[in-house]
Amino acid sequence: MKTKYFQLIFVWFSVTICFSQINFDENQVPDYILPEILLTQNGKKIETSSQWDSIRRPEILDMFKNHVYGDVCDDDIKIKFETTDVDDYALCGKAIRKNVAIHFINGTDTLTANLLIYIPSKHPDGPAPLFLGMNFFGNHTIHYDLSIPISDSYVRNNPGFNIFNNKGTEESRGVRESRWPVERIIDRGYGIATIYYGDIDPDFDDGFKNGLYKLTANCASKNPDKRSSISAWAYALSRAMDYFETDDDINQSQIIVFGHSRLGKVALWAGAVDKRFAIVISNDSGCGGAALSRRKFGETVKQINESFPHWFCKAFKDFNDKEDSLPLDQHMLIGLIAPRPVYVASAENDKWADPKGEYLSLFYSGPVYRLYGLQTFEQDSLPLINKPLWIGNMGYHIRSGDHDITRFDWERYLDFADNHFNKIK
Repeated sequence: MKTKYFQLIFVWFSVTICFSQINFDENQVPDYILPEILLTQNGKKIETSSQWDSIRRPEILDMFKNHVYGDVCDDDIKIKFETTDVDDYALCGKAIRKNVAIHFINGTDTLTANLLIYIPSKHPDGPAPLFLGMNFFGNHTIHYDLSIPISDSYVRNNPGFNIFNNKGTEESRGVRESRWPVERIIDRGYGIATIYYGDIDPDFDDGFKNGLYKLTANCASKNPDKRSSISAWAYALSRAMDYFETDDDINQSQIIVFGHSRLGKVALWAGAVDKRFAIVISNDSGCGGAALSRRKFGETVKQINESFPHWFCKAFKDFNDKEDSLPLDQHMLIGLIAPRPVYVASAENDKWADPKGEYLSLFYSGPVYRLYGLQTFEQDSLPLINKPLWIGNMGYHIRSGDHDITRFDWERYLDFADNHFNKIK
């Protein structure tokens, strides 16, 4: 009993020490200089959108692959889509539900990820626009629909979600419904699709021995340090996009990729790499997502790499406590999305994700958007709480509350998409 007591004291003391070293004071943000987003590696100033697209954008994309997110070597992988179930009268007839198995194949080895899709039954304007994002605990957790298969992939244990022995259960069905207002999205005229991220790569440091990277072992052996879970998850979103291009019920030109927290990082990277995504949305993505690394506010590069060493490629660890030596920062990630619409959202109490740093990445990506003749944010100060700011192809809000994705967030994203797709509510 005494041993357990002292163990708890040690854990409490360790956590206290750790958090005492984290900066949540805006006055303690160090002075920093961001890399010039429009200055090439050989010192040439980018002055036109065509120069950006042909010269600077590829440079920055390669830098992120080399220093932050890595890359998926998919030379050995073949993709096969299999529609395993279709219900034309889902959700009491308001939606079409499809389950599509995405098979990642290397010889006799196969990894299968299940893509769950809901599409409005009635979309008189033609194929439906659609939101695509990954989920944390299995497709069956986003809605109480009994026809959604329960994931048999590894699931992070969370007794509060009725997940036992790292497997989903019937009791865990619908436990994340608050983050996935499926019927509201359908009512607004949009489809929604999701993949359980654990189907692609387990969210723990396994040395990349499981999941997608098990299929790329031969190819990845040429550059094993490029592997990262974020790149694997983003790669899967692009393969879902491949499927959408084959489905006549879905408007492939109006796919919105979104994500919350670490999956917000994934959405940003997927949107940066794959220009087919029409709108990119990041919700509370923080360090390694929308937040500027050089601010060292909330979670830092060192803390995220030590806590989640598999999320980013090996080279990112070289910048632990050395953010100023990074040849890039996250405003350049937002710039890779230009000129497409991008929306970044923060939460007032989510200091860990650095709301101001998330906003500033949008602000400092402005020079790229202006190359395309688009308006950008004019002030480097946060807008008012719960007052969304839209200018040109940029959107941002900071809402009251904590680290979460809420109905308030979703209504703003739907409005933003309506605006850019010229939809009438």
